[in-house]
Formats: sequence, structure tokens, C-alpha cells
Amino acid sequence: MAKKPSIAKKYGYLWITLILFSGSIIAHWYYGFQSGNTMVENLRDTFENWQSEFLQLIWQVAGLSYLWYIGSPQSKEEEERNQEMLQWIVKKLDPQKSEEFLKEMEEKYPKK
Repeated sequence: MAKKPSIAKKYGYLWITLILFSGSIIAHWYYGFQSGNTMVENLRDTFENWQSEFLQLIWQVAGLSYLWYIGSPQSKEEEERNQEMLQWIVKKLDPQKSEEFLKEMEEKYPKK
């Protein structure tokens, strides 16, 4: 039985991102107050940065990942194309056993 990965390993990228984000926001606010900025100025600067950089990146990563996950037409076409190319390669490598192999793969991993 396979051992389940710990939460730290399973979500390692998330933890690193949260640590880096927390460190950068704390430093941003600390140096903002050191330079004489008020809380309102620090909030304004923070939200300007989020609007211009962070939210755009979130949409690019999360939005495109979501579209890929739900199976947008573009991702389905690419998947079908890749499958056909792989079948062609298998048939060229071993024409005699290729049909048997492709049938086994279809049984093992049926199409959704």
C-alpha cells in the first residue's frame, strides 16, 4: 500500500508561495511605515500592485488551468491529435503486436 504524502509535501508549492507572499507583504508594510506612509497610503500601494500584477497572473494561471481542466475544445483537439500520433508511432515500431497493445491500453484506460 502506497504511503500518502504529508500535507507539507502535497501542498509544498502552496506553502512556499504563502511564505514568500507573507514575507513580501510584511516587508512592504514595514518599509512603507518607515518612510512615513500612512496606513491609507500603504493600502493604496498594496492594492495597486495587486491590481496590476497579482490579479492578472491569477487569471492567467487559474483561468487557463480551469479552461484546460473542463476540456475546452482546444485541449480536446490537442489530446486527440497526440493520441493519433502515438498510435501511428506504435504501429510503425511493431506492426504485428500494435493492435494487441492498443486494445490492451484501451481496456486499461477507457475513453471518458
